[in-house]
Amino acid sequence: MMTRGENSKKISFSVTGMTCATCARIVERSLKKVDGVIFAGVNLATETAFVVLDKDVSMEELEEAVRKAGYDVSYEQPEDLDRRRYEGAKRNLLISWGITVPLMFLMVVHMAGFHMPWFPFVEAIGGAIVLFGAGRASMKGAWIALSHFHANMDVLVSLGALAAWSTAILLLVGVKVTSFGAIGAMIIALHVTGRFIESHLRDRASKEIKSLLAIQAREARILDESGREIAVPIEAVKEGFILMVRPGERIPADGKIIDGATSVDESMITGESIPVQKKLEEEVTGGSLNLTGSIKVQATKIGEDSFLAQMIALIQEAQGAKIPIQAFADRVTNYFVPVVAALAVISGLFWFFGIHRFASFLDGASRYLPWVTSVRDPLSIAVFGFISTLVIACPCALGLATPMALITGTGAASRKGLVIRNAEAIQTAKEVGIVLMDKTGTITQGSPEVVETNLSDDDMERVAALERHSIHPLAKAISSARATQLEPVSMEEIAGEGVRGTVGDDLYFVGKTHDSSLYSRQLSMGRTVVEVRKNEKIAGFIAIEDPLRRDSIEAVERLKKLGIIPVMVTGDNERTAQAVAGRVGIEKIYAGIRPEEKLNILRDFQAHGKKVLMVGDGMNDAAALKGADIGVAIGTGTDLAIDSADIVVVRGGISSIADAIEISRQTFTVIRQNLFWAFAYNVIAIPLAMGALLHPAIAETAMAFSSISVILNSMRIRPS
Repeated sequence: MMTRGENSKKISFSVTGMTCATCARIVERSLKKVDGVIFAGVNLATETAFVVLDKDVSMEELEEAVRKAGYDVSYEQPEDLDRRRYEGAKRNLLISWGITVPLMFLMVVHMAGFHMPWFPFVEAIGGAIVLFGAGRASMKGAWIALSHFHANMDVLVSLGALAAWSTAILLLVGVKVTSFGAIGAMIIALHVTGRFIESHLRDRASKEIKSLLAIQAREARILDESGREIAVPIEAVKEGFILMVRPGERIPADGKIIDGATSVDESMITGESIPVQKKLEEEVTGGSLNLTGSIKVQATKIGEDSFLAQMIALIQEAQGAKIPIQAFADRVTNYFVPVVAALAVISGLFWFFGIHRFASFLDGASRYLPWVTSVRDPLSIAVFGFISTLVIACPCALGLATPMALITGTGAASRKGLVIRNAEAIQTAKEVGIVLMDKTGTITQGSPEVVETNLSDDDMERVAALERHSIHPLAKAISSARATQLEPVSMEEIAGEGVRGTVGDDLYFVGKTHDSSLYSRQLSMGRTVVEVRKNEKIAGFIAIEDPLRRDSIEAVERLKKLGIIPVMVTGDNERTAQAVAGRVGIEKIYAGIRPEEKLNILRDFQAHGKKVLMVGDGMNDAAALKGADIGVAIGTGTDLAIDSADIVVVRGGISSIADAIEISRQTFTVIRQNLFWAFAYNVIAIPLAMGALLHPAIAETAMAFSSISVILNSMRIRPS
């Protein structure tokens, strides 16, 4: 797992020109050589690079590193880049097939006995237009790879196509060889078609990111000091600016309402279709849609600090990251192309020198496989075997197997209100056996209210003054129960215990009870009891009730069906914990524990060979979230809890944990299927191609289909 310093900086940008996993790896390697880059990840599927810096590095230096690897950086908007790529792919598709179809027709006529002496010339010219026109990107990719001393899929396709096309040139200059010039054009046409379909499917698979990018406002209307509205680009908005937002407009930035009230559609961010009512002083999220009333919003978070920008960055980071199983595929693809090239040469030499001995083998095979060539002269059959072996191999499928599944998996998670911050969690979540969950704010709503107290009005006011400065979820309930202008003289927060401080001349402690039996009636109702001690003597209690989250009962049931043991770990007393656990169906409870004890409980489960997922929302959960195999933070919790987590629940409660585990299992199953079929395809297909039993056109079609099938299989990942 990668560790990052507190001062590390993250940058994402688009890289163009990559066509296979080897290309992505070369760009990665070049970026890692830049001084100041402590991590670099390049995602072929999304064509993005993600780097983590431990000091200032200019974008020019990163661009130079990418260009040294033979590729380029784009600053176009994703939708503009996709549109330009689509138009180019469509143009190449039309050119390649517009020439290849007539060529193939003439080739069939020629082979049927209607010999046309000018046909090799037509093959050479038509093939050249397809190879160096429509196939220019593949030729360029192959040249870049070879000039940087590595090989990729473009190298295999280009070598195969050039070898086939060169037979037409050889025939024109008098060498006795069967011309496969039209086959060279078909190889490129099929390759371009596969790339077109693959690109289209990849764009569909990454639609979650595109939809989030699409809801970002492009401009905002700010109010100047005189109250006049001025329309400015969104980049010009600064923290503190007053924004005017009318009904039907997207809210440009995160902020709070300082005038007006409205209902807001946050469905694109939270997935919740029901509009949310927003009034004075309440927070709104940039990108959400203002529905009913005009409001003035004071911008509080802008640019990369906004919720939407952070969500997009986290999803892109997870999609671009690598998980352990990908290391195996990367090692294979690293050696794949050189091995295939060597096997193609071996096939060519074998048939060149052995055609007379093994011609009967081809004759027998042709009775069952009509595409087996009838050519029997040594040079022609050697070229046939060489071309077929080159184009049948498919490292693209291996390279796309993991990243495509990650894209659809993280996209499925985002639709369920989950943001995966650490891609390794996708692989680890499938093995989770224990889910540890805090009570307050996790199983319950995290918006507790005071329902009973026996404190005097004076003591209650002083306790409220003290709790106003605490960050504990229960503190807000207490401070909200009584308005006060008092300020504590001193105040100390004791993690897992409560708060201690002086208000006026008296020392107060507000927190855990010494003897819970004193409050058995309250505890039997599932309430949390906060004890108040004044000058070391019990002054009374405050009973707080926190309603269950709507999905808690269903979530616990789903976890059990998945074979996972749900465990409650809470600092609350045992009787309250048991009352809540009983209502949701949790059987194993740890109550009255301190923050460090949560970590000890977690370590104990891990010591017994269990993978542990910890879910929490408070400061006292941060250590356990960090120590768990997977840490999940409820998005309404503290920043420290969220920063310590691998997965953040943006919407909903613990039912999202079951969603995360189901999506993880689906994703990993798809990754294994992708890798299996990519390997199996090559294991079966390469020997057939070496034996001259596959026509190059069929080989290229099969190669394109293997990549497309990996993408289609990845798109099956859907949350239930």
